[in-house]
Amino acid sequence: MKHPLRIAVVAACPFPAARGTPVRILRLAEALAARGHELHVATYHLGDPREAEGIRIHRIREVATYRKTAPGPSLQKLLVLDPLLVLLLRKVLREHPIDIVHAHHYEGLLAARFAGVRGRIPLVYDAHTLLESELPYYGGGPLASLKKRVGRWLDRRVPPSANHVIAVAPRIRERLIEDRIVREENITVVSNGVEIGLFEEARNRARPKSRVRRLIFTGNLASYQRIDLLLDVFARIAAVRTDVRLLLVTSSPFDPYEEAARGLGIRDRIDLVRAPFAEIPSLLADADLALNPRTECDGIPQKVLNYMAAGRPVVSFEGSAVSVEHERTGLVVPNGDVDAFAAAVLRILEDSALARGLGDAAAERAAEHSWAAKAAETEAIFRRLLERSSS
Repeated sequence: MKHPLRIAVVAACPFPAARGTPVRILRLAEALAARGHELHVATYHLGDPREAEGIRIHRIREVATYRKTAPGPSLQKLLVLDPLLVLLLRKVLREHPIDIVHAHHYEGLLAARFAGVRGRIPLVYDAHTLLESELPYYGGGPLASLKKRVGRWLDRRVPPSANHVIAVAPRIRERLIEDRIVREENITVVSNGVEIGLFEEARNRARPKSRVRRLIFTGNLASYQRIDLLLDVFARIAAVRTDVRLLLVTSSPFDPYEEAARGLGIRDRIDLVRAPFAEIPSLLADADLALNPRTECDGIPQKVLNYMAAGRPVVSFEGSAVSVEHERTGLVVPNGDVDAFAAAVLRILEDSALARGLGDAAAERAAEHSWAAKAAETEAIFRRLLERSSS
């Protein structure tokens, strides 16, 4: 039997938290701990430790003026929280004989580098996205093109500082190799997993569908999610069918979209629900179909895997549909084409056999993505690096 590993995870975000990046960090860490490894997570002061089992969480000191849990950069994160994270990681490395460091997102990787990791301990960078495509969405406005250039600069210079890169999706790996940023042998794809058992249980006890047809979106309402397009889509659907409602399961405020929803005449047909993750499988299982309006995503939106695991037919724009196979596990439409998106939704609502077939195929495909399997793939990468560094 191979010896257990002592792994330091760097999470430059609230942890645990109910959104994509923290969920991936948490589930991978839990699954690695379940394989017998010792996990230490260095993270911010925010998060609910009761949701993390089998791992030890180390937090920076309390920063009373920072309570943000939504994604995105800020000066306070860069100038206060991240330097504190560097100091915390140094402390963890002094006090624990760590074998390998697993850093998530650019801030986690940079924190590890400033803590002096690479050289004496193998450093693995977990690439959830590329900043050239994502950074412009934060704040938007006239600085979007500048943010895109900054993101491209970071994409070229930060990933090579790790000993190995784990990419969450093939397109990230392909881009980093094609642009000669990372060598082919130094990057491996380990996609997201999903809590298979929770979603299977929810599907088995789903309530009979009511006369009201419910469309569901789960996740934060950051601008990159393209909620503006989702509202345009729903307005077109609501103009055709009076029996449809839109359910947004989110912890984000809806304030930025109130005026648009009222202007489109659909606000009274939108339901907002704030729910812990444990309730999301049932909410999905009780919905008629799930929506993914995001137009750009280099990684894999966790929500889409959840949709599929719940057995829901998915409609998605092509730019973030890496998990969705058109006409098999869902329907994929061109980016930004709200008419095509609305038509795809209406097609599923009007064809129960199609909806059932897409949902069943989606659940079957999602079953291949257990977190236990993803942890095994990640462990294999860690052991190869350790063998190489000791030879």
